[in-house]
Amino acid sequence: MGMEVGESHGSMANPNVVPLIDILLVLIIIFMVITPLTPKGLDALVPQPSPNKQESVELENKTVVVQVMMNNRLKINNEDTTWETMGPRMEQIFKDRAEKVAFVKGDNDVLFMDVARAIDIMKGAGIDKVGLITAKLEAGQ
Repeated sequence: MGMEVGESHGSMANPNVVPLIDILLVLIIIFMVITPLTPKGLDALVPQPSPNKQESVELENKTVVVQVMMNNRLKINNEDTTWETMGPRMEQIFKDRAEKVAFVKGDNDVLFMDVARAIDIMKGAGIDKVGLITAKLEAGQ
């Protein structure tokens, strides 16, 4: 802090704001660097249609699709299941597989909360990557 002493002015204090501005600039730079690194949303995989029919048959046998339907109904590859048995069933399906990838398909009227619950159970069962299947993707568009 500087001080001016003079006959007519008396004593007057001038704050030195340069160190405060330096600190502010350093904080702005830190926040600019950190901001792009924060994750946003869920990672999603989208299955790509294969041009080969033989490959598509093999892919259907390998692909695990969990359908979330209205009235708390679930299906794993067209096999009925419940919320309680979904986790152990997924563990059983993926225990011998090296590639732990599954997909979730939700009906149009299902709440996202139910789809998120299914994704959570799948992650808890040890599935590394969970993709989403949409109506347009299923129609091949």
